[in-house]
Amino acid sequence: MKPWLLLALAIVSEVIATTALKASDGLTRWQPSLVVVVGYGVSFYCLSLVLRHIPVGITYAVWSGLGIVLITLAAAVLYGQRIDLAGWVGIGLIVAGVLVLNLVSRATSH
Repeated sequence: MKPWLLLALAIVSEVIATTALKASDGLTRWQPSLVVVVGYGVSFYCLSLVLRHIPVGITYAVWSGLGIVLITLAAAVLYGQRIDLAGWVGIGLIVAGVLVLNLVSRATSH
């Protein structure tokens, strides 16, 4: 279970870093820029540890898929980004793909 918790930490820290990237105004504001650097550092470090236990394809699919969903939601809440019906359908398809990979596919085992 530990690799999945590390993957969750990698996803959350990447989402925080990407959200701060918008706030950094092209890395010209030091506080959000620091959050960007630390967040991506934590994310990639955790991701590297996860890859010892979970195949790279599955790891990346979950990391990027859930990251897209969370970033889209964060952008809607923090920056007022509007999500239309097609956007919600796309997010649903991403979530469905991640679920299929993890619950149905045999690709999750080494």
